Amino acid sequence: MNPFFGRLALACIVGSMVTPLAVANDFPTAERVLGVQACMRQHAGAFYEMLHKCACALDQVAEQLSYAEYVELSTIANAMTIAGERGNGMRDNPSLKAPLARFKRLNLEAEKACFLTPQ
Repeated sequence: MNPFFGRLALACIVGSMVTPLAVANDFPTAERVLGVQACMRQHAGAFYEMLHKCACALDQVAEQLSYAEYVELSTIANAMTIAGERGNGMRDNPSLKAPLARFKRLNLEAEKACFLTPQ
């Protein structure tokens, strides 16, 4: 067998294993940075420890949600925190309770998997 074809076959096998990971994780880099920074603000601790734990937690969430789903669910979660009358429209909307619960559950599972203590 020609060594070129052996290398080509190996490259195809390795490439087929890497591609699904890249496609499944479509979060933009800037969003990842902002997400990790927000997590680090919420969890006190040593910088490098929290950096790795928060990156782990965001990776866990990214495995469960597409970026579009993440944007939608995080927007709902943030809108629920709007104080006063402006936030009532979000808080009083029963159709948002299930997506919000899912988002919170995914984040809690990610924090637990990555050894982040709840604050």
